[in-house]
Amino acid sequence: MVTDKPRLSFWQIWNMCFGFLGIQFAFALQNANVSRIFQTLGADMDLIPILWIAGPVTGLIVQPIVGHFSDKTWTRMGRRRPYFLYGALVTSLALIAMPNSPYLWFAAAMLWIMDAAINVSMQPFRALVGDNLPKAQQPTGFAVQSFFIGVGAVVASMLPWLLALYGVSNEAAPGEIPDTVRYAFYFGAVVLFLAVGWTVLRTREYTPEQLAAFEQAQQKTVVPEKPRSAERWFRGAVTWFLPAAIGTAVIAFWQLDAQLYILSISVLVFALMQLYVGLRRRAGKDHNGTDVVMADLYAMPQPMKRLALVQFFSWFSLFAMWIYTTAAVTSVHYGTMDTSSAAYNEGANWVGMLFAGYNGFSALAALVIPLMVARIGIRFSHAFNLLLGAAGLASIMVIEDPLWLMLSMVGIGFAWASILSLPYAMLAGCLPANKMGVFMGIFNLFLVIPQLLAASVLGVLLRLGFNNEPIYAMLIGAVSFALAALCMLAMKQPESVPAPQAA
Repeated sequence: MVTDKPRLSFWQIWNMCFGFLGIQFAFALQNANVSRIFQTLGADMDLIPILWIAGPVTGLIVQPIVGHFSDKTWTRMGRRRPYFLYGALVTSLALIAMPNSPYLWFAAAMLWIMDAAINVSMQPFRALVGDNLPKAQQPTGFAVQSFFIGVGAVVASMLPWLLALYGVSNEAAPGEIPDTVRYAFYFGAVVLFLAVGWTVLRTREYTPEQLAAFEQAQQKTVVPEKPRSAERWFRGAVTWFLPAAIGTAVIAFWQLDAQLYILSISVLVFALMQLYVGLRRRAGKDHNGTDVVMADLYAMPQPMKRLALVQFFSWFSLFAMWIYTTAAVTSVHYGTMDTSSAAYNEGANWVGMLFAGYNGFSALAALVIPLMVARIGIRFSHAFNLLLGAAGLASIMVIEDPLWLMLSMVGIGFAWASILSLPYAMLAGCLPANKMGVFMGIFNLFLVIPQLLAASVLGVLLRLGFNNEPIYAMLIGAVSFALAALCMLAMKQPESVPAPQAA
């Protein structure tokens, strides 16, 4: 009698994760070049964090919804694969349109569309590992995903620099995107669609009935949470509404920075969602997707709750790095903020190389981290890697030669690989199969919320405390990484998690 899912071969795991190569290709092109595109199209430094809000907001909305509906989906293409394919198609089209943006508002709209489509493809990939692999191989699956993330991001981040090296024009008239960036985005669109298509064609999925049988054979029981009453939802709505309303009023009365509205309005929306669920509960209406996602948010397994703060501080750091590294390096190490100058575009291309570097180091780290986990345990491994990330960001402030900034990327690469694999390995095996997608989506909220907060307060912090100098965003990120490491060390030892092992 089979009591667990059959082990998959190395090449089956490879095919299942290969689509992440394309997804990260698009993600890396976005991270390394979108601030450059915004600045080229005339965005002031204060406006860039607001424009970047597309990522966290779309992730906040899309990931739990896609997770919920992919849990309920079963077609001839399977459960998760339809979302891979259609998300990749829309992302590819957005990649082609983005570098041809005639106006700043058009580029911002393309970023929203691109982020939403990337999330549609990316979120079910995490759930697919839980669906297809037995518990002992799940950390291996996440490690292979991390490897592809690193490889895809290396090539994507290097593309503008490589194209310039081979004679493609890296300069353009004011307000126009250089050919190096445009051709890199076109190439990324092709790579994304082909990589995701490979996974769609070469991977099979278990039916919902098969997954249920595996859980039953393992005698897994899920203790049902006591449903939240309508009154509890109303109390939650009031609890969140009051600080949101007071905060919005304070921002308006004192004419504080408009970016702070992002935070207050986000809290207000969360309060209204709880009011909505409470009203539906009181009326005795059937549960819809919003009801289910909100209820599951309050019914998270304990490992997810323990990791919330770790994820919060980790992704706050990453978002600070993605938004401000281009401005920090070009202004400090290349001495210019003139987006039409040769020095600025040279520095921006070097930032792409630096991003390629940390992703390359993360691909190597994905091979080292399993050994680290086997030696010192998953909790200390993750904390150590986060501290390496803190050291890497902090060193950007003191290194003068831009070439030596590649050394900073070693620590950031180890932190990135760890963030992409170890938190998911800690969750391996604790999520029920029929809720794998929605819980993975909810878990990813802890990646999104800190990005939303960063978009709200980073610009304010730099202006009020650091004379609006973007280099100090690296310091803020380093402190946040260190706080994430401390939170990780303060956690209770998680349940035994198998180290990634060979297929």
